[in-house]
Amino acid sequence: MTDLRVLSEIDARVWKIEVAPGDSVTADMTLLILEAMKTEIPVEAPRAGRVKEIMVKAEDPVSEGQVLLILEV
Repeated sequence: MTDLRVLSEIDARVWKIEVAPGDSVTADMTLLILEAMKTEIPVEAPRAGRVKEIMVKAEDPVSEGQVLLILEV
């Protein structure tokens, strides 16, 4: 298995985390939701895998390119 880093595509705030470490995910499944300018932006799994580590918490500010979580694929 290899690690796949899921990155933020925008500067935002973590609104809600939908998964936990150890969860199996499918491609296009919502992993977490970011909020920017009162808009909710879902962050989806690019591939199926298992959540290895979540690098952020709810309410954390995030920057474009920041690692949000790591999937084992």
